[in-house]
Amino acid sequence: MQESPHILSVYDRDLEAIQARIMKMGGLVESAIQKSASSLEMRDEALAEEVRQGDIVIDDLEEQINEETARLIALRAPTAVDLRMILSVMKIAGNLERIGDLSKNMAKRTGVLIQMQTIPGAPAALRRMAREVELMLKDALDAYIQRDERLAQDVIQRDADVDQMYNATFREFLTFMMEDPRNITACMHLHFIAKNIERMGDHVTSIAEQVIFLVSGETPREQRPKADKTSLDPKLSPDVDEAGD
Repeated sequence: MQESPHILSVYDRDLEAIQARIMKMGGLVESAIQKSASSLEMRDEALAEEVRQGDIVIDDLEEQINEETARLIALRAPTAVDLRMILSVMKIAGNLERIGDLSKNMAKRTGVLIQMQTIPGAPAALRRMAREVELMLKDALDAYIQRDERLAQDVIQRDADVDQMYNATFREFLTFMMEDPRNITACMHLHFIAKNIERMGDHVTSIAEQVIFLVSGETPREQRPKADKTSLDPKLSPDVDEAGD
């Protein structure tokens, strides 16, 4: 039985509303990445608190998206193409929510690090690393809107650059800790922040992979380029709590 134009128009509006929420959520997450890195560099506790409070809005958006997509599947019996889009949206929202959590976790350490001596060069290095992830996320969301498989593939390749930046900061933190044991606590906090940013890059990569699945119907078969050497050693790779408090 063919649905009436009225039913179809309501369905299309529902799909558009879900995609609008995804883009709003993406913009908030981009801002959270930028603010969390800036709060560390500027030692700005008020800005860090903005990130922590803003994560509540991001979580609410993910919940709304999940509810709306579940309702669409239950009530509209979407076609195979639309179902692929709906499932991709749910996974993209989940990855955005996790990036928001990681940004919040970064911001939570700002207050602690403000009480400690600054490690030279570390805040700026972490800001550059966060900026690269922020740009990757922007391109991944653009690829989603434009259904641009080539741009999504480019985002996936750039994750290796984030891993290389993480490796470089990790080596610098080790050097500071060996030179002066008084730097150990601060460097451990900074290492956790660097690992948070590296994990953000992984989640952005997952978003780009969902774009490729949405466009082609297939997930990328090539193994992701991975340049994070510390992840090979559990002693050097901290567990990252993405759920937050």
